[in-house]
Amino acid sequence: GFTCLQQSVMNFGILVVQGIVNSFGATIMAAFAVAVKIDTIAYMPVGDFGNAFSVFVAQNYGAGKKERIRQGIRQSVISVILFCIVISCGVFVLAQPLMQLFVSETSREIIAVGVRIEGACYVGIGILFMLYGYYRAVNRPNMSVVLTVISLGTRVLLSYTLSKISWLGVTGIWVSIPIGWFLADAGGG
Repeated sequence: GFTCLQQSVMNFGILVVQGIVNSFGATIMAAFAVAVKIDTIAYMPVGDFGNAFSVFVAQNYGAGKKERIRQGIRQSVISVILFCIVISCGVFVLAQPLMQLFVSETSREIIAVGVRIEGACYVGIGILFMLYGYYRAVNRPNMSVVLTVISLGTRVLLSYTLSKISWLGVTGIWVSIPIGWFLADAGGG
């Protein structure tokens, strides 16, 4: 039930943000679509890490091993942060060749816009995936929904608000994504 609600909230938020992106025209739409593909591939391993972390916590929670959970949290947070920093740097440095995997080299305008989008701070989504896993493991799946609402609610609100500022424009949409992740992290931690 809660997973279905969480997915529904996520999909609705993504649709709203996509609508805001679409208002900036075809080039921005194309660059955003490619950036989303790169982002999804970049943080897919972190989602799997969150699932593995959930199993670890659930096993130790069931066995009453709270100290082991605390140690696992510390080690996992360090691992996720380091992994996400490496991935963020890699995507930032390799943004142009990564964009060219999805659009032809002749689409220079799309690539130029997309390169400015890419390299988001994946640490925020890495911690968020860990929080999702933790709350599932300790039988509090409703917190995953709350964190999703915080993350996407912030993203939608900031995307709409910041994109209306003339000197910021479409960049407001891009910066709203990691801000939403970090606010959800703060709400869940």
